Amino acid sequence: MPMTEQATGAHHPQPRARNGGQSSVAVEHVTGAQSLIRSLEEVGADTVFGLPGGCILPAYDPLMDSTRVRHILVRHEQGAGHAATGYAQATGKVGVCMVTSGPGATNLVTPIADAHMDSVPLVAITGQVASKAIGTDAFQEADICGITMPITKHNFLVTRAEDIAHTIAEAFHIASTGRPGPVLVDIAKDALQARTTFSWPPTLDLPGYRPVTKPHAKQIREAAKLITQAKRPVLYVGGGVLKAGATAELKVLAELTGAPVTTTLMALGAFPDSHPLHVGMPGMHGAVTAVTALQKADLIVALGARFDDRVTGKLDSFAPYAKIVHADIDPAEIGKNRTADVPIVGDAREVLADLVQAVQAEHTEGHTGDYTAWWKDLNRWRETYPLGYDLPEDGSLSPQQVIQRIGKLAPEGTIFAAGVGQHQMWASHFIDYEQPATWLNSGGAGTMGYAVPAAMGAKAGMPDRTVWAIDGDGCFQMTNQELTTCALNNIPIKVAVINNGALGMVRQWQTLFYNQRYSNTVLHSGADTDGVPAKGTRVPDFVKLSEAMGCYAIRCEDPADLDKVIEEANSINDRPVVIDFIVHEDAMVWPMVAAGTSNDEVQAARGVRPDFGDNEDD
Repeated sequence: MPMTEQATGAHHPQPRARNGGQSSVAVEHVTGAQSLIRSLEEVGADTVFGLPGGCILPAYDPLMDSTRVRHILVRHEQGAGHAATGYAQATGKVGVCMVTSGPGATNLVTPIADAHMDSVPLVAITGQVASKAIGTDAFQEADICGITMPITKHNFLVTRAEDIAHTIAEAFHIASTGRPGPVLVDIAKDALQARTTFSWPPTLDLPGYRPVTKPHAKQIREAAKLITQAKRPVLYVGGGVLKAGATAELKVLAELTGAPVTTTLMALGAFPDSHPLHVGMPGMHGAVTAVTALQKADLIVALGARFDDRVTGKLDSFAPYAKIVHADIDPAEIGKNRTADVPIVGDAREVLADLVQAVQAEHTEGHTGDYTAWWKDLNRWRETYPLGYDLPEDGSLSPQQVIQRIGKLAPEGTIFAAGVGQHQMWASHFIDYEQPATWLNSGGAGTMGYAVPAAMGAKAGMPDRTVWAIDGDGCFQMTNQELTTCALNNIPIKVAVINNGALGMVRQWQTLFYNQRYSNTVLHSGADTDGVPAKGTRVPDFVKLSEAMGCYAIRCEDPADLDKVIEEANSINDRPVVIDFIVHEDAMVWPMVAAGTSNDEVQAARGVRPDFGDNEDD
């Protein structure tokens, strides 16, 4: 069966004939393991995050001799996967991780699923038991191709040394083209040990894999007509615009049309937060203006976005007045959740460039959109329901204030990686993102433990940039061992632990929907009966823990010390820095659309439903 754009089945490479007349290519006699390392060098993989073990061990011997591939030894395989993702998101290159068979490989399942949901180009290399032992339940055997089939763009099982080079080349090509995603290469131990020859470049053999990048001209013209005819258009921008490197084209289209722009959680930085056309982030915890703009729109131009449930709320009530233009590199996304009136398959950069020309042609013919009344409504909502927060009455630290000050005091071009939960939403709201690739998070999978290893990967890939991990005390306890990796490999990230003593987002839901019954969300010992952590409890003590892993660590509890502590962290660049911010436990994330409800029911704050009047409901 030919492989399609989003194929996920395990691919067993077949022998191939080399092209005639190309025998001048230099041929090296190598082991399969040497072929693997040489292949990584040739595809430009300068950094590999990994952890050795029995079945992958043959690859680690030639890796020691490589001067072109830096290996970073992680403390847990999950950290290798998230680090490779952070590296890829920050640099735009393919992230690479390498681990052994069995539990080593299965520990990669979460970061692979995470990369799949967020369309991150990732190549995961796993060792496998010897080919004759496959299927016998051998020691540390797991069918990692079968396990990851639903969560990889494609995967390969390699059992012959001569197939390693072209498989690596194909894996990098698949991961980085079309809709990016993770590709797994599982290599049997005897394939790594066997002798073979190496020559580069290999012949790629990917029948059926031809991602469509150029959009259809008729669809582009139709979209341009709808844009100029609309009264209430919205440009709904998803992470695909960042993946395509299309932010400059997006800015041109937005300014040409004058339409409002909303950027999803995965697209923050694709359009400057400070731009007057930007109305904020949509979604369950999106800005009131962005959520309402989509609900009241008569045209939504979706660019590299997938109409996921966190944006749409109750799907059958989402944007009831809107026609849909949906542009995506992946044809499977178009019409999946919302029928498109104008479907456009293509690379976001090409789509935007063509849309600009088509809209200019419409303008030349005298067809321009008049959005005056629309902007009057949008500006009123923006002024009436801005993002904000209240400071705690007891004088303790506000988590929103902590994150806002980190953003304000950070050097220009700082990269922020967030964990998952309340701190993630506050970081999306209260830090300004003006540039692409400055916001990294686990958007689709919502993976707790993402921030620290992703920040490590980003800093390894962009060593001259400041990298902050905004983490919660729950997330931090899942992957903080990678701080040891950072300390030993001169990767001086900065970590803000937003420590409210609880699984904050889950606790917020318990407050709102479970009558304040705080079942198993308190993280520190010594909690009293109402679920509030006992004062002074430090289990674990994050300062001592971080110091034990080679970090400089500080605790901050007083708002008066906030700026001083952040500036101290920014000044230290010879080791990782961890700040344990003790914040008020009752802070909540607002705005909010409760799960399963319509976006029409957005609350600006607890018990505060925005009043949009009746004149918009026409």
